[in-house]
Amino acid sequence: MRHFDCVVIGTGPAGQKAAIQAAKLGKKVAIIEKTNVLGGAAINTGTIPSKALREAVLHLTGVGKRGLFGESYRVKRNITISDLIYVSQQVVHHELDLIRDHFDRNNVELIWGAARFDQENILFVDRNDDFEVVSGDIIVVGTGTRPARPASVPFDEKTIVTSDSLLSLESIPKSMIVVGGGVIGIEYACMMAALGVKVTLIEGRHEVLGFLDSEITEAFQYQMRRMGITLRLGEKVSKIERLTGNANEPAVQATLESGKSLHSQTLLYSVGRQGTTAALALDRAGLKADDRERLKVNEHYQTEVPHIYAVGDVIGFPALASTAMEQGRLAVCHAFGVPTRSIPELFPYGIYAVPEISMVGKTEDQLTQAGIPYEAGIAQYRELARGQLLGDTDGMLKLLIHQENHQILGVHAIGTGATELIHIGQAVMALQGTVDYFINNVFNYPTLAEAYKVAALNGMNKLRHI
Repeated sequence: MRHFDCVVIGTGPAGQKAAIQAAKLGKKVAIIEKTNVLGGAAINTGTIPSKALREAVLHLTGVGKRGLFGESYRVKRNITISDLIYVSQQVVHHELDLIRDHFDRNNVELIWGAARFDQENILFVDRNDDFEVVSGDIIVVGTGTRPARPASVPFDEKTIVTSDSLLSLESIPKSMIVVGGGVIGIEYACMMAALGVKVTLIEGRHEVLGFLDSEITEAFQYQMRRMGITLRLGEKVSKIERLTGNANEPAVQATLESGKSLHSQTLLYSVGRQGTTAALALDRAGLKADDRERLKVNEHYQTEVPHIYAVGDVIGFPALASTAMEQGRLAVCHAFGVPTRSIPELFPYGIYAVPEISMVGKTEDQLTQAGIPYEAGIAQYRELARGQLLGDTDGMLKLLIHQENHQILGVHAIGTGATELIHIGQAVMALQGTVDYFINNVFNYPTLAEAYKVAALNGMNKLRHI
């Protein structure tokens, strides 16, 4: 049995950063991976492949430049799955090489196999032909999640798929039903619509992405409809079934609780994700997962067993690669007594739909419910020279400003570069800055960052009339 100061289970974003941080602290570290590739869902089936696919779609369809060159603008007319997959594979291979290099340079021991607890500090690592036993003073669980696959849905990975198998489709379908209006569902719905696929999105709630600021959600739903996406909001699916027919006919039928029947060539089921802890034998370590195989942690990412930490998607919301990385770092720092300062209320959210959406801080609804007096300052991309140069006249940036002390309470953006733009506001908020920073500062011209000054002036003009 080999002993380590820290053993990490899972090589996704959370596990990677946990292992590297422990190594940087001079600890003897091992990281365990059960699949035959590094990186977890983020590198292989989720974040990176989907974002690479998005970049390929935006470039080849020219959808982001039509405001500048006209609605008929396209870089390539007949786009194939192989066109899209090629781009994705190049990025994935680069990221895999980078992860392995980071482990090697930091002397992180990579152990292949499926980990399971034997005791609180001891893990069995099962392989096809043998097993290994390792122990750790600190154990970090970063096993991630997988798409939920209800038994009632007849998945075949060809016509009825999850986000894990979507990229394995043999060709771009003519039509697709997307069940689920969460982040993954809407990202793929937008990509498919940009490719010319007839998309119908079904969401049980009366809006998509309900955690966003309501004005951003309304603007986004408008743009989805303009892309040709049919939104079936407030509807739930009661039955999904495969149909028999030739390649040019609908292959899937989705029956809604309201009695409607929808047909398409393919269906993407994207309702929730399930933790991957069932094989860990958690009971042997004195732990228990919830009904979705997720682990409960405290503010330091400790489980009920103090030396066992859990980070990333396996602990639930917000389940983003960016937050997972920070959770891994913070957990290890706490485990080894290294002081840190976390600002979870300022973790940004980035949604890579078409268009991009990003936010940090509070929404209007949250401020209203909390009784905090605020004013909203808005900048439309069409007011910005850079917006015109990019051909994006639909984007917007919104600042939520405290009426009394003028501090920035929230920043919300939709449009080109939103996920990059948000970090300017995040930095000012972290430093307790006020709207005066944006008013008194000079921004390069023409840039999208100039939207901060426009929105700040708009908000302060409103406050002067109160």
